[in-house]
Amino acid sequence: MNRLQSIRPFGQRIWLDNLSRELIASGELARLLADDGIAGVTSNPAIFYKAISGDASYQTDLARLKADAGLSAEARYEALVVPDIQAACDLLRGQYDASQGNDGYVSLEVSPELSNDEAGTLAAARRLWAEIARPNAMIKIPATAAGIRAFQALTREGVNVNITLLFSLPQVEAVWDAYIAGLSARLADGKDVSGIKAVASFFLSRVDSLLDPQVGAAHQGKVAIALSKAAYARYRERFHGAEFAALKAAGARPQYLLWASTGTKNAAYSDVLYVESLIGDETVNTVPDGTLAAFRDHGQAALTLPQDMDDAQTLLHAVGAAGVDLAAAGEKLQRDGLKLFEDAFEQLLKLTA
Repeated sequence: MNRLQSIRPFGQRIWLDNLSRELIASGELARLLADDGIAGVTSNPAIFYKAISGDASYQTDLARLKADAGLSAEARYEALVVPDIQAACDLLRGQYDASQGNDGYVSLEVSPELSNDEAGTLAAARRLWAEIARPNAMIKIPATAAGIRAFQALTREGVNVNITLLFSLPQVEAVWDAYIAGLSARLADGKDVSGIKAVASFFLSRVDSLLDPQVGAAHQGKVAIALSKAAYARYRERFHGAEFAALKAAGARPQYLLWASTGTKNAAYSDVLYVESLIGDETVNTVPDGTLAAFRDHGQAALTLPQDMDDAQTLLHAVGAAGVDLAAAGEKLQRDGLKLFEDAFEQLLKLTA
């Protein structure tokens, strides 16, 4: 069996953290779905900047869009990428249907410039959801305070959301609070909750990159994995306990954790560290091309996520006792992540201006 395909029996799905017109048109995305079992696709401003700036197939459409002076740079960008999202959704629709809506999603992010604008985020998410018009689309929103409020409202409206830039347990808990509140409100409205899918994207390598210099040698390269295991333990408690029971009975889906930023940044660590260490049921791992190729070549699939939970908690307590504020680190990492996305989006709009 393909090494990537061997992850699937453990209940985890691998999504690709990349999308471009060439990836679709060349048949490469279809091959990845068939051969590697890829079950979803994520995108972000940096991914589309790379695609549009380096893929000649965008240039004719971009020239046509620039000829329309009535369009903003952002409107031109959306006109370029929404068809790519739609085409990817269509390629993955078979998985979506076969899994009864559990697999086969494609994410498009709202403008990072709206990260602290609840009303703006809501308006952009509704517009993109309507324009894509595919049930297996996901609108990606950063987990700022404004973004979480928008997420709750969108869940109530039945919009699929990938809420992103999560780096700490308090951030994850706040997202789950919003998801459960949004579903509960939708159920109280008398509407169906069974067709909604949301994921919570928890970032890994950036955590270790920030904290490795602050923790002892014995804990380096281990904090992100320990945090992920702690988050998964809370996921099991919240979505497989009394709190979610009534919603589950009504057909609601749990909000899976999605492991993001899984390309190893420290060359001293295994290039499949953040895949091999976190394989478990009801999770997603979204991987960049390099990590995908590395796991295909030498990755080992095993049920690792539920293992050593007590050790993970012990490590987190030790790190905290040594003076590392994990919640504060999470807030810094989210701010830094937003800045990276904002910078990439600014560069992207320069291409389409």
